[in-house]
Amino acid sequence: MSDGHEHNGHEHVPSRQRRRFPGISSRTYEHPADRSALVALRKLSGFDTVFKALSGLLPERSLRLLFLSDSVRVSDQQFAHLNVMLRDACYILDLEKVPPMYVNQDPQPNAMCIGLDEPIIVVTTGLVELLDEEEMRAVVGHEVGHALSGHSVYRTILLFLTSLAVRVAWIPLGNLAIMAIVTGLREWFRKSELSADRAGLLVGQDLQASMRGLMKIAGGNHLHEMNVDAFLAQAEEYEAGGDLRDSVLKILNVLPRSHPFTTVRAAELKKWAESRDYQRIMDGHYPRRDEDKDTSVRDSWRESANHYSTHVKSSKDPLMKLVTDLAGGAGDLGDRVRRGFGGFTNASPKPPQGPETGPSDSAGDDQPPRDGS
Repeated sequence: MSDGHEHNGHEHVPSRQRRRFPGISSRTYEHPADRSALVALRKLSGFDTVFKALSGLLPERSLRLLFLSDSVRVSDQQFAHLNVMLRDACYILDLEKVPPMYVNQDPQPNAMCIGLDEPIIVVTTGLVELLDEEEMRAVVGHEVGHALSGHSVYRTILLFLTSLAVRVAWIPLGNLAIMAIVTGLREWFRKSELSADRAGLLVGQDLQASMRGLMKIAGGNHLHEMNVDAFLAQAEEYEAGGDLRDSVLKILNVLPRSHPFTTVRAAELKKWAESRDYQRIMDGHYPRRDEDKDTSVRDSWRESANHYSTHVKSSKDPLMKLVTDLAGGAGDLGDRVRRGFGGFTNASPKPPQGPETGPSDSAGDDQPPRDGS
């Protein structure tokens, strides 16, 4: 399987037979919501100014020295099995320069890819102790996907601004300006996690391992007590359950988070793994890096817009259904508003009755299909 691809002077191939993706572009696995959220972030007032200023001020050298001095660097001599996984992942995604990887003492399961000039991957001992080999392989592939997509720059700025917001909380309006950018960064980062999950699947090429890893992150090392189908059913219930009040609470719950909810990540990844796009990638049909310069920004934005439109139409969330009803002119919308929050449940709307209904009451008949077709 070797094709002469080298890392750090040593030819390397994956430790087991898996498909490799020479010259793969990060566009291959990037979630449309990831790209559109990044476009929206860059349009946020003041973001460019902050980005340029922080790019020159962030103590990246200090960050590297910190991990070098107070964590364990992965190598052939230390955490050798992680080093093999890292080199495997870089080989499969054709990332020529293997980023440094560190294991940090922290019982909280976590991993991150940070750095401005060059990415650094950090995994915690809590994560290493929690996951088995194939589950960990997906996580390492996830972080290498962040590196290939260039996510580490924005992640580093997010970490810095989050810390800065705490320090300047006492300054009138100063904290509000920073938190506006932090909120935008978090929204983008949550979407970027969906992209990196896909990269992890391309590296591990084992959907069940990816699912197990996400379940363990949610519920600990108790696989004998968990079930993938039941776990995914939670995501379905979360998406469709409740009324409009629950939809608002979902938004408020997710705003301070850097990652999407675990069940949602699992459902999104399974949906992608079963898609035609994933099969085409596995068959060797995917965008190449050398084609990135010819990519139309307008086409990328159109793809993202189409994704959101399809998502809204097919979503079972009460708030998304309300958006669809507003767009489609549902005949019973006024009645549901009069009934208040309780009117926006996921029950099917009742058909209009009586001879007094006007032409607008039939507008719902032309409503777009909700299955995304």
